[in-house]
Formats: sequence, structure tokens, C-alpha cells
Amino acid sequence: MSIDRETGTPEILCEVRERVAKITFNRPEAKNALTMDMKEALYCLVRDLEADSEVGCFLLTGEGTAFSAGGDTKRMKKEGKPPVMEDRQRQLRWEHELPRMLHQSSKPSIAALPGAAAGAAASIALSCDLRIASERGFLLMSFAKLGLSGDYGGSWFLTQLVGPAKAREIYFTSERIDAETCRDLGIFNRVVPAEKLQDEAFSLAAQIASGPPIALRWMKANLNRALVEDLETCLHYEADRMVRGALTDDYVEAVAAFAERRKPDFKGK
Repeated sequence: MSIDRETGTPEILCEVRERVAKITFNRPEAKNALTMDMKEALYCLVRDLEADSEVGCFLLTGEGTAFSAGGDTKRMKKEGKPPVMEDRQRQLRWEHELPRMLHQSSKPSIAALPGAAAGAAASIALSCDLRIASERGFLLMSFAKLGLSGDYGGSWFLTQLVGPAKAREIYFTSERIDAETCRDLGIFNRVVPAEKLQDEAFSLAAQIASGPPIALRWMKANLNRALVEDLETCLHYEADRMVRGALTDDYVEAVAAFAERRKPDFKGK
């Protein structure tokens, strides 16, 4: 059964099906460039869906031929420089809660890129756990072209994925990184034909969402911790979570399902 979630704006769509929350940027006429209404809707959706036990995975994508062009440059030109620097800094720090929430969420997230992911939208895609792109997909850290340094955590996420030297090259040159190159660099996990992108992305999301929620939550926490902690700390938490996992009903169900050669029915308990 598919359930449409109210987002407060037609520029963001949300459908929950098979424990996957599919969130779609819906401004195809503007390459899904981000508006403040979209940013507010995204923040509220991810915040609320994090607490929804019927959701096991986030899937972010864009309507039409782009994931998102990032900031709306037409509006940026019209608005000019921020009138009060401190107000804009506070606003941007609030906006940064979105990539932080996606990265720190207990639920895995996937970005499905039909085409361009540029600027802040590229950073949002990088904040997701996995990225699957059509053969027409590409990444564009376009900040230098706008005389800006970058936001939404892109510098941190990209450095984790490709290393400091390559991340600097991508930022400094603002060159378009095509789908095959992104896959070779480890930015994109998969590249598929354009006509198969949505089906392939949803299938992957549904596969992950059907897994054991508690184990997936701790698995993601372990992997996030590995980015910032030493081996001894990671081993300590792995031992703790591994034993705790063996005390869950999901573990008992998984062992029984394996012995009976059937698919396990996880309840998150």
C-alpha cells in the first residue's frame, strides 16, 4: 500500500511504500532548484519520518531530468548580498540540519540522481549513505563559479569519499564529474540506464528497508563512528552492539528463518 505524506508544498512530494519514504524534488521546470519552501519541507519530513517505525529507508530523487540544480541562481541574483550577515549565517546553520540529520539518521538513505546534482543539492546527495545514478547523472560542486566556498557539508562528505587531494581538485575546478567517473571514484555506488533508475533505486531501498531495523541502526552508527574514532573505540562499540543484537527478537527470527529457508519477518524488537 502506498501512502502520500503531506509536505506543505507541491515542490516536495513524499510517498511511503514498502517501508521506503520516497522524497521527490518537484520543480522540474527549474531543474528542481531549491527554494525555502522546499528546504523547510525537507527538514520537517526527515525529522518526522525519523520517528516513524513504518519507514526503514529514505529515498531522495528529483522529478524530470535533474536531481537538483542546487541554489536557485535567479533568486540569488535578485536578492543580491545578504543584508545582515548574522541573520543569513543563522539561517544557513539551520539549513545544515538537513544533511546532518540524513547522515546521523538511524535509517539508511539513498539519493537517486536522474541528472545534475549541483551545489547544495550535490552536498545533500553526498550526505546520503548511498547514491545510484542514471548514465546521465553527474556531480557539480559549482560553488567556485558563483564566488562561494560551499555549504551543506559537501567538503566533509566528499573528502570522506574520495580523499583530500581529489576533493580539493573537484572543489577548486568546479568541473562536472560524469556518472562513470563518479562510480570509479566511489561517489556513485551504481550507474544504471536512465529508464531503469527509479525502479532500480526503489528496489534497492526496499531491500534495505526490509532488513532488521535495530541491526541496521547500529550498523550505520558503527560505520559513522569509523569515520572519526580509532580502532579500539570501534571495537568496543562493535562488541557491545553485537551482543545486544543477539538479545533481540529480530535475531531469533533471523536464525529461525535461516534454518527454515524462508525470508525473515523483522519487527524491530
